[in-house]
Formats: sequence, C-alpha cells, structure tokens
Amino acid sequence: TESGLDKLIRASYSLLGLLSYLTAGEQEVRAWTITKGTKAPQAAGKIHSDFERGFIRADVVNYNDLVENGSMAAAREKGLVRSEGKEYVMQDGDVVLFKFNV
Repeated sequence: TESGLDKLIRASYSLLGLLSYLTAGEQEVRAWTITKGTKAPQAAGKIHSDFERGFIRADVVNYNDLVENGSMAAAREKGLVRSEGKEYVMQDGDVVLFKFNV
C-alpha cells in the first residue's frame, strides 16, 4: 500500500500538472520532473541545453514494461521500445534514451 507521503506527492504532482520520466545510464538512474504536455526535445533540454538543440529522437519504453522484461535490450526485442520524434508528448513513467547531435 501507498504511504501517506507517497499519496501527498502523487496528489501534488496531479494538482500541479507534473509528471516524471526516467533516464538510465551505466552509473545512474534519475527521475526528471516536467509539466504535462512537454514534448521530447524540451524534456531533453531539462538535462542539458545541448540535448534540446541537437535533438534527433528519443527511444522510449514504459517503466512497467521495462521492469517486467528486465532490461532495455529484452524490451527492445519484444518491440516495446519506441523511437519517437520531436512531436512526441512525454508520458508519466517513460524511460528515455535521448539521441542528439551537437
């Protein structure tokens, strides 16, 4: 069950129109907070302005799909990783690998 603090945080995110997406690398997994309706390039810009400026695409998988399959590679094999472009609107729980070139 969800703790009182978790309920408060979830309600606050909803009230403020926020969502979280995740990035994962060799050394770090991190959650990023953005407003609902944010497109992929602007979400990438939260990490670094170069990511937004040189945005090519975003490889996206839902958090639950990633956990169920155990790895990005396994999720990709099952066709669960999508390649999204500049118009993609980020969703709560997206796990993203941004592709960019500066």
